[in-house]
Amino acid sequence: MQLLHALRGDQSHIDFASAIGDLPAELGGVKAEFAPHTAWQLLEHMRIAQHDLLEFSRNPKHKSPKWPEGYWPKTDAPANKKAWEKSIATFKKEAQEMEDLISDPKRDLFAPVEGGTGQTLLREALVAAAHHSYHLGQLVFLKKMLLKKG
Repeated sequence: MQLLHALRGDQSHIDFASAIGDLPAELGGVKAEFAPHTAWQLLEHMRIAQHDLLEFSRNPKHKSPKWPEGYWPKTDAPANKKAWEKSIATFKKEAQEMEDLISDPKRDLFAPVEGGTGQTLLREALVAAAHHSYHLGQLVFLKKMLLKKG
């Protein structure tokens, strides 16, 4: 399914593991010159947004965070290496849950999401894929800047 490829970052986009894999947790909170965000901010923003899209798609009682501040972490850096690793693990787990949701033959990708205002599961998956692609590109660029420095 092409939608799964888009979510995973296969084919024309970078995948999450390649973008984050060799970035040391110690650099997570370092802000490169002229960069608007740290790697931690990008990682957490992606995790929070993905969680919101996933929960909105499967739980009609879900309440989204306040825009925009609820979609960004309150700190520039993770509290510690464990927080960094937990964020990565949660992102991967929920990415798989989104894939499972859209792959479920009982789910109609074109049906309005219960509790929504006309959004469909297809729309939510496409938003997730586009959002991931954009911020993974930022993360890769930031990683190149940080690793060149360090």
